[in-house]
Amino acid sequence: MKPAIASNEPVSVRERLTRYAELVRLDRPIGILLLLWPALCALWIAGAGRPDPLVVVVFVLGTALMRSAGCAINDYADRNLDGQVTRTCKRPLATGRVSPREALMVFVVLSLFAFGLVLLLNLQTVLMSLVAVALAATYPFMKRHTHYPQVVLGAAFGWAVPMAFTALQDRVPPEAWLLFAATVVWALIYDTMYAMVDREDDLTAGIKSTAIAFGERDRLIIGIFQVVMLGLLVLVGDAAGRGTPYYAGVVVAGGLFAYQQYLIRDRQPAACFRAFLNNNYVGMAVFIALAVDYLVT
Repeated sequence: MKPAIASNEPVSVRERLTRYAELVRLDRPIGILLLLWPALCALWIAGAGRPDPLVVVVFVLGTALMRSAGCAINDYADRNLDGQVTRTCKRPLATGRVSPREALMVFVVLSLFAFGLVLLLNLQTVLMSLVAVALAATYPFMKRHTHYPQVVLGAAFGWAVPMAFTALQDRVPPEAWLLFAATVVWALIYDTMYAMVDREDDLTAGIKSTAIAFGERDRLIIGIFQVVMLGLLVLVGDAAGRGTPYYAGVVVAGGLFAYQQYLIRDRQPAACFRAFLNNNYVGMAVFIALAVDYLVT
């Protein structure tokens, strides 16, 4: 199925902005949250529980902007594929309500705004932000060349972790790389669940993903990744000198992972999508436990 051709009829500014908001998924903030939780954890560890408020604001706003920019470039990359997938066939670019040129423009503008925020931080963090933009722009095209685009997605989502440490400590200590690794593994977990929703359509369209690569071993491999991530979070806590409240949060995350395994047991698309969404609570549990740990110790 080819994408619809954009109409030449005049569009009001309000309608155009509504289409752009839909393009960048402002109505579906789950991506922002999944990107935000590791960044907040990194800021709290790097700031010993009291990160600079300005740096926190920069990272929160930058997270929202870069996730939105990532959606725009993702839809540009998939403009000839989204129409073949049930879940994505009504996206603005697939239906022609937003043109490829407009999607690129939105990506560039949002990236520039995010870069402007980073300029408020130190030079090392500014330089590292260039890697973040490169990862965000590269990920959407990976699904044509590898069954493991989720690794690039995880690196893109996790790059805020070392950036947070350079912003607050001018260095990237071992616990930062452990948390970065946990974030990459987490992306493999939730984005495989996300890809399980579209597996049949993706096979038809020729889109590659870990859900296709793992096949019938998907639940087992996801389970292994879940155990690995929990282990990495324990190592992060040990390296950062955290206490009981933090580890209680890791236990809660483990319970949520078990629930996700229950949801995906029959590989039903709707249930797999609920499992994907449930990962928001995993990130939330770990961050709240970390923040509480710093408050009481």
